[in-house]
Amino acid sequence: MYSFTEENYLKAIYKLSDNKAGEITTNAIADAMQTKAASVTDMVKKLAEKQLLKYEKYKGVKLSAKGRKVAIDTVRKHRLWETFLHNKLNFKWDEVHEIAEQLEHIQSETLIDKLDDFLGYPAHDPHGDPIPGKNGEIKMHDVVTLSNLKKGDRCVVVGVVDHRTIFLKHLQKINLMPGSKIQVSTINEFDQSHNIKVNRNIELQISFDVAKNILVKIDS
Repeated sequence: MYSFTEENYLKAIYKLSDNKAGEITTNAIADAMQTKAASVTDMVKKLAEKQLLKYEKYKGVKLSAKGRKVAIDTVRKHRLWETFLHNKLNFKWDEVHEIAEQLEHIQSETLIDKLDDFLGYPAHDPHGDPIPGKNGEIKMHDVVTLSNLKKGDRCVVVGVVDHRTIFLKHLQKINLMPGSKIQVSTINEFDQSHNIKVNRNIELQISFDVAKNILVKIDS
């Protein structure tokens, strides 16, 4: 049994580890947790004492096998609850994160297994993020960002990089959601904005910043 704060730290370090090889700095963790570096150092020492991570002063931290399991379990619960809220209770995809942040700390393994079964063992949450299986295995999309495509390329939206509510609401407003089929019509040479056709009949112009935050699977 670990505290909510301990699980949140482990989850944050796990997510940072996905984007960077090697040790994670306390400053990076402080930014992710929106707290002071001194507070991070205190928590890191506590987690190291519980053998949840490996910590060496001035060299950053790295999750232990034990800590990685706790982090993945927390991520699994979070994404399953997001899927339940979106698919079964009709919450919008920009509304589920904050609620799932509370529900992810429920400790009942039986409940989470039954939730997974009830949902039909989904592989991805409403934002396209992979849901770890009970044993920690993760099935990743073979994806790229929309900004990497060329004129004429076709693809399907499978997720997002930016999970901020304001960004998700923007995509919902322009009907650019997971499952949307896209063809790149033109790419503006000046600012790299994209003119795209969505589901064969909706024409949109999106900025490069939007394109780089949309994950797609190339439609061969």
